[in-house]
Amino acid sequence: MQGETPPADAPAAETTPVEQAWSLAEDAPEESSVAAAEGIREAVSSQNETVGSLLDTLDAVALSLGDMRISLFDIVIVAAILFGVIFFAWFASRLARRGVRRFTKLDETQQLLAEKILTIVVWSAAFFLGIDLLGIDLTALAVFSGAFGLAIGFGLQKTFGNLIAGIILLMDKSIKPSDVIAVTDMAGNETFGQIRKIGVRAVSITTRDQREYLIPNENLMINQVENWSYSSKNVRMQVLVGVSYEADMHLAEELMLEAAKSCERVLKAPPPTVWMSEYGDNSVNFTIHCWIRDPEDGVGNVRSAVLKKLWWLFKEHGVEIPFPQRDIHIRSSDQLERWFGTMAGQKSEPRD
Repeated sequence: MQGETPPADAPAAETTPVEQAWSLAEDAPEESSVAAAEGIREAVSSQNETVGSLLDTLDAVALSLGDMRISLFDIVIVAAILFGVIFFAWFASRLARRGVRRFTKLDETQQLLAEKILTIVVWSAAFFLGIDLLGIDLTALAVFSGAFGLAIGFGLQKTFGNLIAGIILLMDKSIKPSDVIAVTDMAGNETFGQIRKIGVRAVSITTRDQREYLIPNENLMINQVENWSYSSKNVRMQVLVGVSYEADMHLAEELMLEAAKSCERVLKAPPPTVWMSEYGDNSVNFTIHCWIRDPEDGVGNVRSAVLKKLWWLFKEHGVEIPFPQRDIHIRSSDQLERWFGTMAGQKSEPRD
């Protein structure tokens, strides 16, 4: 029929574009694995040919791994971006902390909480900024999100738990810097210490003997904590004293109160009190109750000052401080009598 195209010409017409596209794909230059490196190199080359040739030389030294090409210039750019991002995050977080500290309306705990939140925000922003500058496609990381979630769930569970626990402790103000809490060492001995710092992972507590305990934040959340300065820094302490049964009890009580009131760190209000606690084996036992407002400066030194003053007051007024006394009753026996007889005979013999 007229007007029809011969069948032999159709395959020839289709082959030419395919071969042309294949040849173009083979001649396409390899792109750098770092998107920012290619843009920087082109921008610098257009401005200065000498520097551009130097960058081309660095870019020529490359290592190809499959479809990935990593040049010496890429490594330099990656190192510069990482250094710049880390420096930016450090400087921005430090600037944010200074800005928070200027807000006088916030107390110390609120300032610390704001600093931690701002630090997390700044470093998160720096992380995504670095990914964007390096040209990493976030959609490519979606494949590894499941494995990354499992790693956080199993490997970093305690770390993230302590981080969240520290933020919660600062939000509810149950434990804050400068609080005095009771701690227990590895031997089971209980002592007290002052909170110096609430960190991302643990709370730093310093005792009177300058031992520093690092207690994980999560432990302070789930365990019972004895906080001496939660609602008030006033702490009542006890001083145990024993006097003789022959002593004047009214005079002894007055001297105990005088000794407690003479200590500078003992508060005037509430005033010290003296209680008779028990009739002991060798003494009548009393307990002096006195209040202090600075337990972080020590409790034992206040007890020592009261006892020293009371010692001299008792000496001055003739109040006896008893000591244990025991009466020994020896039962008679034949062996004991023979032993006494032998000892007496040895003493009666004249010495040469």
